[in-house]
Amino acid sequence: MDKKLTLSLNERIIEKAKIYARDHQISLSKLIESYLNSLIENKSDDIEITPLVESLSGVVNIPLDLDYKNDYTDYLMDKYK
Repeated sequence: MDKKLTLSLNERIIEKAKIYARDHQISLSKLIESYLNSLIENKSDDIEITPLVESLSGVVNIPLDLDYKNDYTDYLMDKYK
């Protein structure tokens, strides 16, 4: 049984959500319902690892002290020189 709910949200967010819902041909109510349901249903901390991902495990050795943010910054600096 559906029940009515009143929410107070930022006007800009509401307008963007309406556009998103319209573009995806879904009602704003269904969009919010779907989002809330995904929060409730995805409580499981156990993530199933597919056989493909399992087979790729160990292919690359990543150093424990890897600073990916610094490396990515260096990459972007080189790219946009």
